Amino acid sequence: MENQDKFYVSKRNRQGIYALICIGLCIVFLPRLMEWISPPSEISIEAREMDRLKSAFQKNRFKVKKSYEKRNKYRIPPKAFDPNTYSLKDWMYVGLSEKQAAVVIRFSARGIRSDDELAKIFVMPKALFEQIKDSTFYTGNNNEPKHETSASTKRSEPFVVELNGASQEQLEKIPGVGPFYAKNIIRYRERLGGFTRKEQLLEVWKMEETKYGEIERFISVDLGAIRKINLNTATAEELKAHPYFTWNIANSILKIRTRLGGFKSVEEIKESILVTEEVFIKLKPYVSL
Repeated sequence: MENQDKFYVSKRNRQGIYALICIGLCIVFLPRLMEWISPPSEISIEAREMDRLKSAFQKNRFKVKKSYEKRNKYRIPPKAFDPNTYSLKDWMYVGLSEKQAAVVIRFSARGIRSDDELAKIFVMPKALFEQIKDSTFYTGNNNEPKHETSASTKRSEPFVVELNGASQEQLEKIPGVGPFYAKNIIRYRERLGGFTRKEQLLEVWKMEETKYGEIERFISVDLGAIRKINLNTATAEELKAHPYFTWNIANSILKIRTRLGGFKSVEEIKESILVTEEVFIKLKPYVSL
């Protein structure tokens, strides 16, 4: 026993070591062996691919639908038509809203003679006009009264009121303008210092596009009647009283005036970052030096 090799391993211990080695090998190689014996089914791969494609289709379907609906907001008329005879439902069918259609009907009541006149109606979308222009035709003076005497067969010039000089009574004579609208027009005219464009009537309180379409042909604008604000002498309160001057714009202009020692040209107010080109175009008719 004293001469026994110190590296000697008994038979029982050797069996235990072999068992541990076998278990380790099984743990390492068994999953790979199972994968080799049972490869993934082609059906499973195809099913996963189909699910992926289906998910992608569902995701993009709404984008395609939205794009399609956007492109088809306006419809092509089913047949050639005279815009003067189109009804409210007809205009709504091709894509106008009820209010837009009502305005076009107002214009057609006095006669639309060409595509140019149709395109100039302010509620007519350019995209819709491009779709319908190849389907329009005009039958001439089909809107003329049919039972007039010879003395009245010639159409008279429409009644026109100049906005900047009209009294409330004169404004009320315009068809469709009663005391309510007349007072609001005069009130806003005083705040503005006069109208420079007919379209500014749409800024009047409670003035809608339909109403504007009714009265637009009965009005004119005299630019010589505009009341201007002197940029070099106006106070902050005078500037802020104008609808186009916000509190921030007014104070910004006064600071620039102080820094420059007075304005030498109206364009110098554009040094204010608040006076964009769009704002300047609106303000320019109402300011002077």
